[in-house]
Amino acid sequence: MAHTRQRLMRTVDAGIGPLLTVTAVENTNAVLRAQGITLPGTQPITEDVSAKSHPGALIIATPGSTTQNWARRFPGAATAFASGWMTLRGVRRRRGIDRGFVVSDHADWAGLNAAIKATGAEKVFVTHGYTSAFQRWLCEQGHDAHVVSTDYSGDDGEDAT
Repeated sequence: MAHTRQRLMRTVDAGIGPLLTVTAVENTNAVLRAQGITLPGTQPITEDVSAKSHPGALIIATPGSTTQNWARRFPGAATAFASGWMTLRGVRRRRGIDRGFVVSDHADWAGLNAAIKATGAEKVFVTHGYTSAFQRWLCEQGHDAHVVSTDYSGDDGEDAT
Protein backbone atom coordinates (compact mmCIF):
# COMPACT_ATOMS: atom_id res chain seq x y z
CA MET A 1 0.00 0.00 0.00
CA ALA A 2 1.37 3.38 -0.97
CA HIS A 3 1.62 6.27 1.44
CA THR A 4 -0.46 9.42 1.05
CA ARG A 5 2.41 11.05 -0.84
CA GLN A 6 2.44 8.30 -3.46
CA ARG A 7 -1.36 8.36 -3.73
CA LEU A 8 -1.13 12.08 -4.46
CA MET A 9 1.59 11.59 -7.07
CA ARG A 10 -0.62 9.14 -8.94
CA THR A 11 -3.36 11.77 -9.28
CA VAL A 12 -1.20 14.68 -10.46
CA ASP A 13 -1.52 15.84 -14.07
CA ALA A 14 1.89 15.04 -15.59
CA GLY A 15 1.59 18.14 -17.76
CA ILE A 16 1.94 20.59 -14.88
CA GLY A 17 5.72 20.35 -14.79
CA PRO A 18 8.47 18.37 -13.12
CA LEU A 19 7.64 16.24 -10.10
CA LEU A 20 10.45 16.51 -7.53
CA THR A 21 10.86 14.41 -4.41
CA VAL A 22 12.93 14.52 -1.25
CA THR A 23 15.12 11.51 -0.42
CA ALA A 24 12.65 9.86 1.97
CA VAL A 25 9.86 10.00 -0.60
CA GLU A 26 12.11 8.81 -3.42
CA ASN A 27 13.29 5.87 -1.29
CA THR A 28 9.67 4.81 -0.77
CA ASN A 29 9.02 5.27 -4.48
CA ALA A 30 11.91 2.92 -5.31
CA VAL A 31 10.55 0.20 -3.03
CA LEU A 32 7.04 0.52 -4.45
CA ARG A 33 8.27 0.52 -8.04
CA ALA A 34 10.35 -2.61 -7.31
CA GLN A 35 7.10 -4.27 -6.17
CA GLY A 36 5.45 -3.45 -9.49
CA ILE A 37 3.46 -0.41 -8.38
CA THR A 38 3.21 2.19 -11.13
CA LEU A 39 4.14 5.73 -10.11
CA PRO A 40 4.73 8.78 -12.28
CA GLY A 41 8.27 9.80 -13.14
CA THR A 42 9.98 11.73 -10.39
CA GLN A 43 13.32 13.40 -9.90
CA PRO A 44 15.06 13.47 -6.53
CA ILE A 45 16.04 16.88 -5.22
CA THR A 46 19.82 17.06 -5.33
CA GLU A 47 22.27 19.94 -4.79
CA ASP A 48 21.85 21.14 -8.40
CA VAL A 49 18.03 21.22 -8.30
CA SER A 50 16.40 24.59 -7.59
CA ALA A 51 13.43 26.76 -8.51
CA LYS A 52 15.57 28.29 -11.25
CA SER A 53 16.51 24.93 -12.80
CA HIS A 54 13.00 23.47 -12.39
CA PRO A 55 10.43 26.28 -12.66
CA GLY A 56 6.88 25.25 -11.89
CA ALA A 57 7.96 22.02 -10.19
CA LEU A 58 5.70 20.26 -7.73
CA ILE A 59 7.69 19.01 -4.76
CA ILE A 60 6.50 16.02 -2.77
CA ALA A 61 8.14 16.13 0.66
CA THR A 62 7.72 14.82 4.17
CA PRO A 63 6.55 17.36 6.77
CA GLY A 64 9.85 17.40 8.64
CA SER A 65 11.97 17.87 5.53
CA THR A 66 10.68 21.34 4.69
CA THR A 67 13.19 22.94 7.07
CA GLN A 68 16.17 21.31 5.34
CA ASN A 69 18.60 23.11 3.02
CA TRP A 70 16.82 22.07 -0.20
CA ALA A 71 13.77 24.16 0.75
CA ARG A 72 15.83 27.36 0.71
CA ARG A 73 16.43 26.83 -3.02
CA PHE A 74 12.67 27.29 -3.61
CA PRO A 75 11.94 30.70 -2.07
CA GLY A 76 8.36 31.91 -2.21
CA ALA A 77 6.98 28.46 -2.99
CA ALA A 78 3.34 27.87 -2.13
CA THR A 79 2.92 25.15 0.48
CA ALA A 80 0.24 22.53 1.04
CA PHE A 81 -0.29 19.69 3.45
CA ALA A 82 -2.31 16.54 2.83
CA SER A 83 -3.51 14.65 5.88
CA GLY A 84 -6.65 13.27 7.43
CA TRP A 85 -5.97 15.66 10.30
CA MET A 86 -6.78 18.58 8.01
CA THR A 87 -10.41 18.04 9.05
CA LEU A 88 -9.55 19.67 12.37
CA ARG A 89 -10.11 23.39 12.50
CA GLY A 90 -6.95 25.49 12.72
CA VAL A 91 -4.41 22.88 11.57
CA ARG A 92 -3.56 24.73 8.34
CA ARG A 93 -3.12 28.02 10.20
CA ARG A 94 -0.98 26.47 12.96
CA ARG A 95 1.25 24.80 10.38
CA GLY A 96 1.60 28.07 8.48
CA ILE A 97 0.75 26.53 5.12
CA ASP A 98 -1.10 27.96 2.16
CA ARG A 99 -3.48 25.07 1.48
CA GLY A 100 -4.67 21.95 3.23
CA PHE A 101 -6.16 18.82 1.71
CA VAL A 102 -8.02 16.08 3.56
CA VAL A 103 -6.27 12.94 2.32
CA SER A 104 -4.84 10.13 4.39
CA ASP A 105 -3.66 6.55 4.22
CA HIS A 106 -4.28 6.19 7.94
CA ALA A 107 -7.50 6.01 9.90
CA ASP A 108 -9.08 9.45 9.76
CA TRP A 109 -11.23 11.39 12.22
CA ALA A 110 -14.51 9.88 11.10
CA GLY A 111 -13.01 6.39 10.86
CA LEU A 112 -11.48 6.55 14.33
CA ASN A 113 -14.73 7.77 15.87
CA ALA A 114 -16.73 5.09 14.03
CA ALA A 115 -14.34 2.36 15.19
CA ILE A 116 -14.58 3.51 18.80
CA LYS A 117 -18.37 3.61 18.63
CA ALA A 118 -18.56 0.20 16.92
CA THR A 119 -16.43 -1.48 19.58
CA GLY A 120 -18.30 0.06 22.50
CA ALA A 121 -14.93 0.80 24.10
CA GLU A 122 -15.15 2.26 27.58
CA LYS A 123 -11.47 3.27 27.66
CA VAL A 124 -9.60 4.69 24.69
CA PHE A 125 -5.83 5.20 24.48
CA VAL A 126 -4.59 7.72 21.90
CA THR A 127 -1.02 7.17 20.67
CA HIS A 128 -0.12 9.62 17.89
CA GLY A 129 -1.33 12.50 15.82
CA TYR A 130 -3.33 15.23 17.52
CA THR A 131 -3.46 13.28 20.75
CA SER A 132 -4.55 16.13 23.05
CA ALA A 133 -7.32 17.30 20.74
CA PHE A 134 -8.60 13.75 20.16
CA GLN A 135 -8.46 12.89 23.87
CA ARG A 136 -10.39 16.06 24.72
CA TRP A 137 -13.02 15.27 22.05
CA LEU A 138 -13.41 11.70 23.30
CA CYS A 139 -13.81 12.86 26.90
CA GLU A 140 -16.46 15.36 25.77
CA GLN A 141 -18.26 12.41 24.15
CA GLY A 142 -18.25 10.53 27.47
CA HIS A 143 -15.26 8.23 26.92
CA ASP A 144 -12.50 7.57 29.43
CA ALA A 145 -9.69 8.65 27.08
CA HIS A 146 -5.95 8.83 27.75
CA VAL A 147 -2.85 9.88 25.81
CA VAL A 148 -0.08 7.29 25.67
CA SER A 149 3.35 8.72 24.91
CA THR A 150 5.18 6.85 22.13
CA ASP A 151 7.90 7.62 19.60
CA TYR A 152 5.04 8.55 17.27
CA SER A 153 3.21 10.96 19.54
CA GLY A 154 2.89 14.68 19.14
CA ASP A 155 0.64 17.27 17.63
CA ASP A 156 2.24 17.32 14.21
CA GLY A 157 -0.33 15.00 12.68
CA GLU A 158 2.32 12.71 11.24
CA ASP A 159 4.22 9.73 12.44
CA ALA A 160 8.00 9.51 12.45
CA THR A 161 8.23 7.89 9.01
